[in-house]
Amino acid sequence: MYPLKFENIYFQKVWGGRKLEKIRDNLPEGNIGESWDISCHVNGKSEISNGIYKGKTLENLINLEGEKVLGTKMIKETFPLLVKLIDAEDKLSIQVHPKEQDVKNEGESGKTELWYVMYAEDEAKIILGFKPGVEKSEVEKAIEKGQLEGLINEIPVCKGQVFYVKSGLVHAIGEGIIIAEIQQNSDTTFRIYDYNRGRELNKDRALEVLDVTLVGKESTGLKAAKEGYEKTYLRVSKEFSVELYEVKTFLKEYSDKERFYIFTCVQGSGKINYMIRESLTESMDIKLGDSILIPAYLGEYSFKGNMKLLKSYVPDIEKVRKEILNQVEA
Repeated sequence: MYPLKFENIYFQKVWGGRKLEKIRDNLPEGNIGESWDISCHVNGKSEISNGIYKGKTLENLINLEGEKVLGTKMIKETFPLLVKLIDAEDKLSIQVHPKEQDVKNEGESGKTELWYVMYAEDEAKIILGFKPGVEKSEVEKAIEKGQLEGLINEIPVCKGQVFYVKSGLVHAIGEGIIIAEIQQNSDTTFRIYDYNRGRELNKDRALEVLDVTLVGKESTGLKAAKEGYEKTYLRVSKEFSVELYEVKTFLKEYSDKERFYIFTCVQGSGKINYMIRESLTESMDIKLGDSILIPAYLGEYSFKGNMKLLKSYVPDIEKVRKEILNQVEA
């Protein structure tokens, strides 16, 4: 096993733009809104771009190598995560995502996600939740009258901020923002309002899954200083855990045979070094916007450079809690 990189899967969107050209040289024509960078979804299946498995899809490799890629505690038939970059040249629709039980009959998982703001223009904003005290009945009436914008909670954003978007939380990305998104493996969105762009709305389904009690706010996490890097625990949940690594010089870790890891570079650049067999290492460049999958059976690997990396995975929650507690007590 070795660290896996993938071909980018691009999607044109009415709200998309061309800002990803600043970090990519393979952007197709059009208004590109999304780049799916690690995906095993029916709407986009990642193809490996490096090493002996080049040309195989992630799904092919999982069928071939199973737990060596995913880990012993993962379900082989269901890849749990989807990692993407979003370029919002214009506003996205005001929308909400369902929990798993809301779309179980449709063959989808729930869609909880985490956003890392990689770029934001001056006065850029996101929508996250409603203003305090808003009731669901008010939302329903506002949707009927086309007055939803008066109830939503707008948050100014800047580069480096993180937001946790739980299933049921109304949200939208505003114009002039690039986001790295870690999410459950789902492509289900219920649009409530779309700024009269003529796309299909899903008002009834949105109201079914909407939770007006959820509060939208920045996630700051818990930071731990290490030799050569800093690590911030941003989110621990059954859907996924996300940690931010600020590599200043060097860090070394080991894979976990129970689960795979994904690293996404959200700032800077560097290299990953890894063992291919005893006493023999190889290295691979990492640049801004890259995502790399660490197979469960990789073994030792290290990062060198000056960069920020999001590490995402499906956790053993108790194990992560103990790790965090050890940081606090140290």
